Amino acid sequence: MKPAQVSQHPLVQEKLARLREKRTGVAEFRRLLNEIGALLFVEASAKLQVDSCKVSTPLARADGVRLRHPILLVPILRAGLPMADGALQLCPDAVIGCIGVRRNESNLQPELYMDKLPPRLGRYDIFVFDPMLATGGTVLAAAQLLHQRGAREVSFVHILGTPAGVRALQSGFPQSQIVIAAIDRKLDHRGYIVPGLGDAGDRSFGG
Repeated sequence: MKPAQVSQHPLVQEKLARLREKRTGVAEFRRLLNEIGALLFVEASAKLQVDSCKVSTPLARADGVRLRHPILLVPILRAGLPMADGALQLCPDAVIGCIGVRRNESNLQPELYMDKLPPRLGRYDIFVFDPMLATGGTVLAAAQLLHQRGAREVSFVHILGTPAGVRALQSGFPQSQIVIAAIDRKLDHRGYIVPGLGDAGDRSFGG
C-alpha cells in the first residue's frame, strides 16, 4: 500500500491557507484551486515513464526524453474542473475526461450521473482531480469506473482529505498514488471536512 504524499511545498501551503479563508471570494477561490492543482500535478507526475530521444538544437544534436504514454486528466465534476485546468496549462496536449459524481445528502453515498471518458484507457497515465477526499466514496466510485474501463496507472490529486478517506482510497486501490495538500482531522455530522474549507463546488462557482 502506497502512503499518501502530502505536499510540503511552501507555495502549496500558502495558497491552501488562502483557500481555507472564509472571506476568499469566488474568483480568487477558483484561481487558487487552479494554481494548487498545477503545483500538485507537478508532484504527481514526477515519476512518469519516459523514452530517450534525440532533438536538433540550432547548434547540434542533443539528448532528450519524451513521455512514454499520453496523459488523461479526469476532473470529478464540478469542483475538480479548476484543478484539472491548472494541470492542463502545464500539459496542453493532455486528453480530458470528465466524471460526474454527486453525494446523496441523505445517506452521503455517491451517485454517478455522467461519464465522458475516451476509449482504451489502458494507454494513458491518468490523473484524477477532486478537491475533497472526505469519506472516499466519491473518488472510489470514479476509480472503480476507470478500472472497469481498463485503466492501468491512476494517480489521485486532492486538496484536502481525512484519515478515513485516505485509508478508504488506499484500501480500494493500494498501488495508486495519492498526492494531497493536507489531511485534516475529521468529518462533521454533515460529512464536511473539519477544519476544511467549506463546499469547494459552491465556493468555486457560486451557490
